[in-house]
Amino acid sequence: MKLPAFISPAIALPAGILAIIVLMVLPIPALMLDLFFVLNIALSVSILMAAMNAQKPLDFSSFPSVLLFATLMRLALNVASTRIVLMNGHEGGDAAGKVIEAFGEFLIGGNFAVGIIVFIILTIINMVVVTKGAGRVSEVTARFTLDALPGKQMAIDSDLAAGLMTAEEAKARRREIATEADFYGSMDGASKFVKGDAIAALLILIVNVIAGLVLGMSMYGLSAGEAGSVYVTLAVGDALVASIPALLLSIAAAVIVTRVSDTRDLTGQIGGQLADSKIWLPVACILGAIGCIPAMPQMIFLPLAGGAFLLWRGLSKREQAAAVFVPEPEEAPDPSRILIADVSDQTLVTIQLGYGLVQLADDKQGAPLVARLTGLRKQMCQAFGFVVPQFRIADSFDIAPDEYRIMLGGAPVGSGTLRAGKLLAIDTGEVLDGQVLAGEPTKDPSFGCDAKWIDAGSRDLAVAEGYLVVDPESVVATQVHQLLAGRAAELLGPDQVRELLDLLRERHGQLVDTITPQPLSLAAITAVLKALLADGISLTHSVRVFSSLSQAAQRTADPVQIVELMRADLGTLLVGSVCGPDQRLPVITLAARLEEMVVGGMQDPNTGEIVIEPDLARSIGERIGAMLQGRPQNAAMPVLVVQPRARRALASLLKLRVPNMLVLSINELPAAQPIEVVAVVGEETELPPAQEQRQLPPPEHEAQMEQVEALAA
Repeated sequence: MKLPAFISPAIALPAGILAIIVLMVLPIPALMLDLFFVLNIALSVSILMAAMNAQKPLDFSSFPSVLLFATLMRLALNVASTRIVLMNGHEGGDAAGKVIEAFGEFLIGGNFAVGIIVFIILTIINMVVVTKGAGRVSEVTARFTLDALPGKQMAIDSDLAAGLMTAEEAKARRREIATEADFYGSMDGASKFVKGDAIAALLILIVNVIAGLVLGMSMYGLSAGEAGSVYVTLAVGDALVASIPALLLSIAAAVIVTRVSDTRDLTGQIGGQLADSKIWLPVACILGAIGCIPAMPQMIFLPLAGGAFLLWRGLSKREQAAAVFVPEPEEAPDPSRILIADVSDQTLVTIQLGYGLVQLADDKQGAPLVARLTGLRKQMCQAFGFVVPQFRIADSFDIAPDEYRIMLGGAPVGSGTLRAGKLLAIDTGEVLDGQVLAGEPTKDPSFGCDAKWIDAGSRDLAVAEGYLVVDPESVVATQVHQLLAGRAAELLGPDQVRELLDLLRERHGQLVDTITPQPLSLAAITAVLKALLADGISLTHSVRVFSSLSQAAQRTADPVQIVELMRADLGTLLVGSVCGPDQRLPVITLAARLEEMVVGGMQDPNTGEIVIEPDLARSIGERIGAMLQGRPQNAAMPVLVVQPRARRALASLLKLRVPNMLVLSINELPAAQPIEVVAVVGEETELPPAQEQRQLPPPEHEAQMEQVEALAA
């Protein structure tokens, strides 16, 4: 059944605030005042119970706001009760309502002096003990929480990059730590409400006592004793009615800020941690010893000592029963049943260790290799622009004890030998005297440099002699990085592409809709992105890459042609990876006749791709290799610029002979990029480095080809 609009939960809070304002401004009957006093006590008890039942502080994240409204309600009741006491107090003890009368007569026996002392004691407990302690805890916790916020954000980014959590989990965790910081910051300020409430209650009591004595004697003709008996008793009763809920709210605030996150509520947490038999036997012995003193009340100490002893005995029996409990044996697995998980390896990258190197992944020794590979994986994720699949470390008896092997998709791509407990000193060409350092000669597995395995105590000597000293886990991580840096395309799969698309869809949904599911499927997008990664184009700037993909997909659905169109569109990224914005791009070109021989040569009948004849390919590779060897050592790597049709064939040729050389077509060269032609392949003499320096103009493709041919002629 649909509720009427006037009782909708959405208007409950505004109605409550309006009621608080009414209590402060308008006079109300004594009966309604009694009702609000009872509701205030019930509200304070409910807030305390909610604070105690919360498993962690954020489970009651609305507590600062609730505390504010509860404090305002209590102060509004103080104002309303003060009005009634001062106006109708001369009529008798029940003039201000039954609740105030009960607190003034029954709890303090009508003796206002006792009531004042009790109220002062409650105020001291509230202000000096509970409120001050809770405020200090709130302040320190808020400071530490805000200081730890950047570290928590970095930890989330690290776990997300390492694949330990999904993007949704990372968002939820970021919201949680932001809410935590806001909560403790609010609690730091909310503790001032409680402190101000206690001070206000004390001031209100003083005002009520003074005003009651003055009004009783001046307006109602009461004597000083009669005015004091009536008004002071009512003022003290009113103060006690307000101080009880205030004390409950202070306790609730202290409970919230002193809680430690646990799966149990406060009662279960305290009970579980005190239910230890070793606690209660000393308690029983101490109480029994004190009870044996003749002057002590033995009828109190000895029974309590016996109760502590019985509690110790019961807890001991329960702990012994739990210790001898034997769980039911699990059903033995069927040896004839073989699961697909038992014979399938879902990991793409695996590092196999000989049994002599297992300690590198041992948690008891800090798992240094795991930590190093996790950092390496994060670095690769940032460089490639997608989440690299997790690495797996496994021991293997198929290799020597001190060997390791790096597997990619089940195929070995690299291996090496380590010496556990030793360091690798690598000769990078700066060693002063290689005979000074004693060690086992070897080769660096990553770059083939001369190296030595040395003891840890020889590190300083090795560094002083010019060696680069690394630990075994760094040796493995460096080789993994070297082997996988050029294999980004093999690490990208449909799952990673789907993650990229889902992330891009959150802010650029229209862009994704122009790409998939039409005109390109997930498999086609994966093939295109693999080809871009193989050509050295990172996916880090995903919006730029996918915008280019969207434009190319509108022209063709062939992945090969899409890649060529995207390379032309992303030419600035390609050139920017090898040349600064204010530098001239060193360029190597082919002579016109040589380039015509490449373009007009054999073609693959199935794909139509150019196939360079073996002799011609060897000649081009050797010629370019000789040119690069003749350049100064610190000179920038030149770029080979050719016709669009010849780019793929020449890129495949040089990928094996000159892996670091970039091959561009004339379409991919930015029009505003200044160039410097350093050599022309196919001529008898190369151009001097400074002889031909030109800036390519931005004409059409035919004119650009004429410029390249002119440079080569």
